[in-house]
Amino acid sequence: MNSRSTSFMRPRLGTLRLALAIVSFAAMAFGQAIVLKDGTRVPENEFKLDGDKILRTLNIGGNTATTVLPWQNVAYLEWPEPAELLEAKDLMAQAKFDEAVALLKKSLDFFQKFEKIEGNWYQPIFFAYVETLSQAGKFEETIKLLPQLRALPLTDAQKMTLRIIQLDIDRQTSTEYTSILAEAEGILKDTDDSAVGAAIWMIIADIHAKKKEWEKALMAYLRIPVFFGTQMQRVPEAELKAGQMLVKMKRYEDAHAIFTRLVEGYKGSAISEAATKESAAINGMKNEPEPETDAAPDAPAKQS
Repeated sequence: MNSRSTSFMRPRLGTLRLALAIVSFAAMAFGQAIVLKDGTRVPENEFKLDGDKILRTLNIGGNTATTVLPWQNVAYLEWPEPAELLEAKDLMAQAKFDEAVALLKKSLDFFQKFEKIEGNWYQPIFFAYVETLSQAGKFEETIKLLPQLRALPLTDAQKMTLRIIQLDIDRQTSTEYTSILAEAEGILKDTDDSAVGAAIWMIIADIHAKKKEWEKALMAYLRIPVFFGTQMQRVPEAELKAGQMLVKMKRYEDAHAIFTRLVEGYKGSAISEAATKESAAINGMKNEPEPETDAAPDAPAKQS
């Protein structure tokens, strides 16, 4: 791991957080509200969901009163893009996978109540939730929700993401590595999208690791921080696995350097905990020399 692969990640994380601040400001500026069929706007701070009920709180003459708002009175939602979509990516970039999943699940539960109401964000949130489950390694939960995801009307970009999610499942459940690699390489040829590229290289690297092709796996994992650094939600795991490949190659000092930086850079995350354990297991161990290859045989002497 060289300095080039890490030096540019900090500014991009700052860019993501700036974008998150802009989205949050937009939400405040334009307001989040239920709009009733008579044109009345009910701002977000005036209602809450209680089971299947919408409870509206009104301030009348200094006193508050709570009433149940009938669902049939709701015309549509006036709701800017939910900040949770960017917040989840920010959490993934910090290797806080469980927090990202929990955040999207909470948002999903909210919008699911409004699934049949115009202006709701149920479908994008649901798609992001399943994608995040997959990236966070929540294998069983991802498989359980795939049929429901496939039933939704998807954009071309979402169809590609679904294809990648399925390929990742195949990578974990099948030993048909040749066909999976061929599918992955075919996807790479069909797109220059950075998010797709990072996802596919993770799959390719994992397959090489399963085949115990440590050096090939290492180089594939390192492509992600070096060439796809904008996909920050994938960088921490790729670097952790790169360190693990270095251990397999008995390059302990190099691996220790990666683990140490992950521990310091992603404090409080699952990646930091994993890196701590990996680092402790090889602490003080030196790189072992690479095995020497046999020398080429001497050329036969020329016949006189």
